Amino acid sequence: MLSNNIYSKTAIIIPTYNEKDNIRKLIQTIFGISKDITIIVVDDNSPDKTGEIADAIKKKYPKLKVIHRTKKNGRGGACIEGFKQALKEGSEYIFEMDADFSHDPIDIPRLLTKILEGYDMVIGSRYLKGSKILNWGLKRTIFSRFANIYARAILGIPIHDYTNGYRCYTREALEAIDFDKIEAAGYIVLSEMSYQLHKKGLKIGEIPITFVNRKRGISNLSKHEITSAFTSVIRLRWDYIKDVSHKS
Repeated sequence: MLSNNIYSKTAIIIPTYNEKDNIRKLIQTIFGISKDITIIVVDDNSPDKTGEIADAIKKKYPKLKVIHRTKKNGRGGACIEGFKQALKEGSEYIFEMDADFSHDPIDIPRLLTKILEGYDMVIGSRYLKGSKILNWGLKRTIFSRFANIYARAILGIPIHDYTNGYRCYTREALEAIDFDKIEAAGYIVLSEMSYQLHKKGLKIGEIPITFVNRKRGISNLSKHEITSAFTSVIRLRWDYIKDVSHKS
C-alpha cells in the first residue's frame, strides 16, 4: 500500500470537454483513493458546463483545482497546461487520464507503484499480456492497432501503446520535455512526448490495464486528430533527423 506521503506528491491532470455526466463521479472516485492527491481539471470551455460543475465541488475538495481555457484546443494542449501547473506547485508524480472512465482510477496505485521502481514514465497499456479492451467496435480496434504498429515502426520506441493517454510521469521526465517544441494539440502529443523522453534516454515502462470504451458521453476524437495521428508521426521522425543533421 502506498503512503500518504506519495499521494501528497501526486497530481492528476484531467482534460475535459463536455464531460458533465462523468466529472463529478470521477473526482469523487479519485479522492476516494486518497484525499492527498491533487486533481487539476483543465476544461476547454465546455458548452455543457463541465468546468462550472468542477468549480462547484471545489469547496468539498481543497486539493481540486480547475483551469478554464477559452476554447477547445485539443487534449494534448490541455494536458500540457495542466503539467505546467503541477510542476509549478511542486508535484513529483504527475498523471494524465481521460474523464470518461475509459481509464479506471483503480489503476492509479498500480501506475505509481511501477514508477517508483525507477521508471521516468509509465503507460497504462492496452496491448500487453493481461490487458483488455472492452466495448470497442471493429473499426476502432483496427485503427488503434494499426496506429500503434505504425508509430513503433517509424519512431522505434520500445513500447506497445503509443496512443493511450493514461500515464504517470516523474517530475524529472516532464522537466526534460521541451514543451515549446510540441506543435500538435491532439493525441499525437502522446507520441511526441514519448519520443522526446526516449531520445533523451529516459526509462519508459508499461503496465497492463483494462480499457473500457466510454461508459458515458460521446467520443471527442475528431477526424482531424485521426489523420494527424499518422502524418504527425512522420513529422516527428523528420524533425529529429533534421535536428541531428544540424548538430553534426
